[in-house]
Amino acid sequence: MAILKVIEVLANSEKSWEDATKKAVEQASKSVKNIRSVYVQDQSASVKDGEINDFRVNVKITFEVK
Repeated sequence: MAILKVIEVLANSEKSWEDATKKAVEQASKSVKNIRSVYVQDQSASVKDGEINDFRVNVKITFEVK
């Protein structure tokens, strides 16, 4: 039986929500090993001068504890 743990990570990107999600996983993988999945819990964006300035995600990352 595997023991899994979930952490919550906030990330942002100027390109897209998908890119923000990739950045969240990349950053988490620097300190957390055995990542199994990522779940996008929330998406938002900041607006400046009538245009989207920043895409933001709140993700849950699941990893195996050895």
